[in-house]
Amino acid sequence: MCGRFTLSVSKNEIKDYLYKNYQIEEFDSNFMVPRYNIAPGQELITIINDGSKHRIGTIKWGFVPFFAKDEKIGFKMINAKAETLSEKLSFRNSFKHKRCVILADGFYEWKKENNTKIPMRFLLKNQTIFPFAGIWSSYKREDGSTLYTCSIITTNANSLVSTVHDRMPVILTNETKDIWLNPNIKDDKVLSSLLIPYQADEMKGYQVSTIVNNPTNEDPKCILATEQFNLN
Repeated sequence: MCGRFTLSVSKNEIKDYLYKNYQIEEFDSNFMVPRYNIAPGQELITIINDGSKHRIGTIKWGFVPFFAKDEKIGFKMINAKAETLSEKLSFRNSFKHKRCVILADGFYEWKKENNTKIPMRFLLKNQTIFPFAGIWSSYKREDGSTLYTCSIITTNANSLVSTVHDRMPVILTNETKDIWLNPNIKDDKVLSSLLIPYQADEMKGYQVSTIVNNPTNEDPKCILATEQFNLN
């Protein structure tokens, strides 16, 4: 599962990353960064490909299928399992036609110790921005407005994350994110082959403060390491 993550970088860092990796030159200065405790229901910085170029925008976290009767279902669909994307009615159309990447630089999971849950943050060893694999949907409200929502795809945890949780978000590489975003690719097997655990030896994890347990806490202290658990 992935229920909380970070994008703890400056606007200039995102601007450089977008130009280098997606050839996106325009960056909306209204995007709120840095972010230390991104939670479901909030707007995420996402990238899609419209068939000719990459485009950046924000999409609400919590997938609402186009046929849903109530948009509140989105809070139950923040993640989509890689193994069942092509089977589930809610996800299979977006799996073929509405794929996106979601920008992050770390994510949280909670380690169970006796009767407590210890928050841990996972990131790449080079501490760079990376893309989660995602799917998105457009939902027509009764008032005629359109709601755009997304879900983060999860897969089996690698050997590092599995010490804390059995699932992890799919982190794409520079090569696989281009395939994932290509709207001309619709083959289930090709797409599914991208949705694998990221290499454990390129990641690290460490314990953080329990202030991240409250999603209203948006503070640099959320990502500060404590002394007890460090995973490398």
